[in-house]
Amino acid sequence: MAEDKKINPFSHEHFMRQALIEAQKANEQDEVPIGAVVVLNNQIIGRGHNQTERLRDATAHAEMIALTAAFEYVGNKIIPEAKLYVTIEPCMMCSGALYWGRVQTIIYGAADEKSGFLSQGKHHFFKKKEIISDILRDDCLDLMQQFFKSKRESKG
Repeated sequence: MAEDKKINPFSHEHFMRQALIEAQKANEQDEVPIGAVVVLNNQIIGRGHNQTERLRDATAHAEMIALTAAFEYVGNKIIPEAKLYVTIEPCMMCSGALYWGRVQTIIYGAADEKSGFLSQGKHHFFKKKEIISDILRDDCLDLMQQFFKSKRESKG
């Protein structure tokens, strides 16, 4: 008899699935489907999804919203023991916020070769940080590709 495989509730896959839930919220709101969660001591302390269109704010990226919630939760502007899980590699703006917030670990699903801070070789801030990529990469990438495919089809 096959045993059901359960995801460890403290694994990278578990927390990336939570970020994917946030990305799906963005998708449902016709926002670029990126989601993020901030984790401290194996507990989610901040959640966010892209809201740039809804808020008419270029800084309303998933990472920024999740970080703001996390800073509020801990009552401090830095959280050096925290981990950020985000479905797509952070941009330069978000990487700056991660640097200033002293987030220790960045875990992302899929690279962003056009706008991602690592893809552009701009990672000098993070020499002492842990960066993990390709967690549920295909799921994260598929959501983005489907979003942009639907946008092209609706124009054409």
